[in-house]
Amino acid sequence: MLLITPPGVYRAQADTELLLAALEEEPLPSGAAVLDIGTGSGALAVAAARRGAAVTAVDVSWPALASAVLNGALHGRRIRARHGDLLRPVVGRRFDLVLANPPYVPAPTPLSSARGAARAWDAGPDGRQLVDRICAHAPAFLRPGGVLLLVHSDLCGVERTCAALRATGLRAAVVARVTQPFGPVMRARAEWFERQGLIEPGRREEELVVIRGVRPR
Repeated sequence: MLLITPPGVYRAQADTELLLAALEEEPLPSGAAVLDIGTGSGALAVAAARRGAAVTAVDVSWPALASAVLNGALHGRRIRARHGDLLRPVVGRRFDLVLANPPYVPAPTPLSSARGAARAWDAGPDGRQLVDRICAHAPAFLRPGGVLLLVHSDLCGVERTCAALRATGLRAAVVARVTQPFGPVMRARAEWFERQGLIEPGRREEELVVIRGVRPR
């Protein structure tokens, strides 16, 4: 899928591809209401729109939103862009499907300290500063029978995410996973990860997972 990704906008990578594969497996009737949280280049938003969904894309980055709208237009699809933090721009709305590829890389500094490109991946000391917020609040934005698809690294705690979603009443399980070598950001922090007990000494790979949460009808 052709995508234009200007400098400073998160480029679709392995986590996006894994979430795209999970999206392809998801039943998505024409006209379904889909929310893409932290849309980046709009890869997920465009993929859902190409299947006939009515897609709303949210991001704190104006260039990212512009990219999502432009990439939608390149594929003959309209993406509704909303600027803001996670779910705040769509308060009061409900969706059939919520897609989330948030920043999740553990960082030695708080999320509020992230600047520039690092805003696309840094997520506080345990990598969960945004994941926890999504787990706590996204279920309320799902229609009965609605689905949340969330991707993150196993360094964040896969069972912790599943437990958090179940605590809100969702049925949650891992539906996709892939193991890959650390990329440049992860490699640069590997020794810090070891000191924090996030990885075993010498480990230089991570498992990406997609967790699916379903709101009962």
